Amino acid sequence: MKRIISTTNAPAAIGPYSQAVEINGFLYISGQLPVDPASGGIAANTVTDQAEQVFANIKAILDEAGYTFNDVIKSTVFLADIADFGDMNNVYRKYYESDCPARSAFAVKSLPLGALVEIETIAAK
Repeated sequence: MKRIISTTNAPAAIGPYSQAVEINGFLYISGQLPVDPASGGIAANTVTDQAEQVFANIKAILDEAGYTFNDVIKSTVFLADIADFGDMNNVYRKYYESDCPARSAFAVKSLPLGALVEIETIAAK
């Protein structure tokens, strides 16, 4: 059965989509931008600080759904500039130290709200 996951501890969806959907033991988290859920905006200016906010948003959704970072099996990282990969990766490795999920990373032309990084996540139990 499909379950929609929503928490006020992560940014609200800015379009016709859910923060996350759980089905058949899988949790699909929509791409998370570095939006502060309290202010509704992007406060951080560096990819490092933005990645930290993205992971805070992912954690809030994982928590709401009853998952942890250990349950994450796949991440897709979108960067406004591939030159920021190393700085993003330094933040990423803090959340995935061992038994890391599969991952793809891409440079894209631009991201919503002028963000430098966006990460979508799949977790499984």
